[in-house]
Amino acid sequence: MFEIANDLAAMLICAAFVAGFVDSIAGGGGLITLPALLLAGASPVQALSTNKVQGAFGAATAAISYARAGHVDVRRQLGAGAVACGASCAGALLVSWIPTEGLRLALPVVLIAIALFFALKPGLTDDDRLARVTPTVFAATVVPLVGFYDGLIGPGAGAFYMIGFVLLGGYGVLRATAHTKFLNFASNIGSLVVFAAQGAPWWAMGLAMGAAQIAGAQIGSRVAMRIGARVIKPLLVVTSTALALRLIWQML
Repeated sequence: MFEIANDLAAMLICAAFVAGFVDSIAGGGGLITLPALLLAGASPVQALSTNKVQGAFGAATAAISYARAGHVDVRRQLGAGAVACGASCAGALLVSWIPTEGLRLALPVVLIAIALFFALKPGLTDDDRLARVTPTVFAATVVPLVGFYDGLIGPGAGAFYMIGFVLLGGYGVLRATAHTKFLNFASNIGSLVVFAAQGAPWWAMGLAMGAAQIAGAQIGSRVAMRIGARVIKPLLVVTSTALALRLIWQML
């Protein structure tokens, strides 16, 4: 990989930095890194698995930054994290057995609906609201569904965690982002275990991109914590819409 195209390697590292920044705030970093990996010559499986390698570093960095600032209590989220990890692992194991065409067709509609919700819903701030479900119910329902989806397909998982935390958990936008990054990390690890067992990732490239992800995620999480919902909401709208448009373009 490095011997063939050093310029492509540099492009991937730059893409990972930008993705780490965007992903730590609103998710959707895969919109940047996945096409870049495919452009660099990775097969779809190699691109997906290498994306999980580098994405895990960014998600972990963002989760640690938010935890240090008190926006997520990691110990209280360990159970939900374990569920997300296991569900994602199951999704990755079953990726060749479960037909996903119907889900892929519906996904752009769901993502646009999420974008409209965050764009038009009044009163979405960093303040917590009344929760509709308990943390236990959330961890037993929303988390395994999104985690399984993350291992099976992947794109938009962060937006699904986010909407769950806001609508059902009653979390403010910043706190929802912090918890989303922790679960993103957990589900990334679950699917990565399966991909690694298959020998699919470009490890050297994934680790180099991971270092860039760390830098981008550190900056992005600081921006999110400083500005809060005022930057998270617009960026979430943009990334969800962009992902929906990309998926529609792939179907045409």
